[in-house]
Amino acid sequence: MSDKDMPVNNGELLFVKSVKDGIPNRDPLQDSDARRLFPEEDGRISLSDVSIKRDVRDYVLDAQPDGGEEKKNYIFVQEKKNEKGVLLGRGSLAKLIAKEVGKEKDADKNMKAVLIDHCFDVRTFGIVYSVKPKFNLTGPVQFGWAHSLHPVDSQYVQGTVVMPSKDIKDSEKDEGNEVIKEEIKEENEEESKEEGKTQGTIWTSYIVPFAVFAMPGVINAKNAEQTGMTVDDQELMLKALWQGTQHRQARGRGQQQPLFLLHVEYNDPFFRIGYLEDLISLNPNWETWKDAGRRPSSVKEISLDVKPLFNKIESFKDKIARCRIWVDPSLTVNGDVSSYLQPLW
Repeated sequence: MSDKDMPVNNGELLFVKSVKDGIPNRDPLQDSDARRLFPEEDGRISLSDVSIKRDVRDYVLDAQPDGGEEKKNYIFVQEKKNEKGVLLGRGSLAKLIAKEVGKEKDADKNMKAVLIDHCFDVRTFGIVYSVKPKFNLTGPVQFGWAHSLHPVDSQYVQGTVVMPSKDIKDSEKDEGNEVIKEEIKEENEEESKEEGKTQGTIWTSYIVPFAVFAMPGVINAKNAEQTGMTVDDQELMLKALWQGTQHRQARGRGQQQPLFLLHVEYNDPFFRIGYLEDLISLNPNWETWKDAGRRPSSVKEISLDVKPLFNKIESFKDKIARCRIWVDPSLTVNGDVSSYLQPLW
């Protein structure tokens, strides 16, 4: 039996990543500062599951822009515009995918089947299709919120960008920098009432100097049967979780690095250990950073203690079909994980 035909096992995920000099998931209700689900005195900040799924989707979208060789890995939830610059809604996106795979007639009768067959994120994360005929599928892969493993202080920063709104001719450039400076000075004096001509623009932003996040996830075998999620989809999702964190870049998101990924598969489709994120911790621990009045500033200052986690896994060995982990070389791990270690993608 090939991976395409093998059923997906019930499973759990635990993903740890770091960020430097940015905020991966901002809170629009707090002036785009870091999200804080815990009281401010607690100190922890959080990332939504939506932002994590966006990393996965964007990676697959760029790695397999035409749905892959078999046209099975299109991304349904994406921002896409038509030739007139109009942002496409759910119905138009679905019809576009159906057209690209040559199933326009099938889509008129059963759009659900078309999207299941050809959209990676529909099979993996589910779908709410609000266009008639309406349907929805609960995704087999569900991520929880990611919370920092230590207190984090965000910083409010600002800077200035100067860019003249008027072009300067090459002939004027040849006359030397002093001439250019004088001309800009005169223009400022003559057009002082017109803002934005040559004056600077001030930007402001919140950033986080450094933070380490842990995110739990589950894979529901019964839901996978409903959406048609395959083992191939599962493996692509794991790869996209790791490489998508590195791939999706923007200045405000900071420098992000995947550090640790655990995937546990169970023999029983109704069993899971649960709350794996509570079985890991940073060294120095949370209380140390809080009491010290300072925060970690790099991966070199911390290590990840996984001993309680793998003690728990060992205690449920009879229920576990397979356990795998991926670890970035920059991370120091406390605990023997050698028997579970996998090569990085």
